[in-house]
Amino acid sequence: MTGVFDALAADRGRLERASAAQRVAEVLRDHITEGRLAPGTRLSEEALGEALTVSRNTLREAFRLLADERLVVHELNRGVFVRILEPADVADIYTLRLALETAGVRALRSAAPERLAALRAALERAEAAEAIGDWVAVGTADLHFHQAVAGIAGSRRIDECMARLMAELRLAFAAVPSARGLHAPFLRRNQTLTGLLESGEIDDAEVELTCYLNDARAVIVRAMTDTAMANGPATDDPVTDGVAVNDAVTDGAPVNGAMTDGAR
Repeated sequence: MTGVFDALAADRGRLERASAAQRVAEVLRDHITEGRLAPGTRLSEEALGEALTVSRNTLREAFRLLADERLVVHELNRGVFVRILEPADVADIYTLRLALETAGVRALRSAAPERLAALRAALERAEAAEAIGDWVAVGTADLHFHQAVAGIAGSRRIDECMARLMAELRLAFAAVPSARGLHAPFLRRNQTLTGLLESGEIDDAEVELTCYLNDARAVIVRAMTDTAMANGPATDDPVTDGVAVNDAVTDGAPVNGAMTDGAR
């Protein structure tokens, strides 16, 4: 058996590249989730390689990982872009959200106290961001709020699935031109939902959650439809070029240096 395992030594380099690529993918995923990389943004290999101090091979592997998560797309002879969602994508995302978050609501009676505390903490972050008019931050807090709703179930697999879904949800939010117009009414409904959950009203909370998600999906799909009608036939022009990506990726100092994997 030793010879069989010795043969694996030839693949050590692949492990090192995979580890670096996973870290790069995590950074890019976080920037998408936080609204820093908008749908249509071109992910320039040159700009990202310089910003994150990683090789092109590592970037390409990271892009592959993000493509598997439906967060980026590769266009032949043009490059890699943050994905622009279609109405069918939004419908699918919200179908999954309903299943995951409903599981959380139904598990309320057996929920650990820290799970409910996470719900209240996310709501308070949203309220604080609203108070200073930071609607992008309100959107981020909303994502964490609904992650906490699903998290009431206490299921590691549900938590992992919701974590992967967060970046796709941010791409869906971007379809609505006004962040305030999207998030202000749903923040009020998050407050209502929190009250129902904290008072143990499971049936009413499930009804509220179902209506909430159906309404949110309708708002986003309507915005997509309105934009498509206003813009006419689709074009191949990306929303943002690689220069903006470089600025977005490097807005936090810890990014640079943390991803170093050697020469390009």
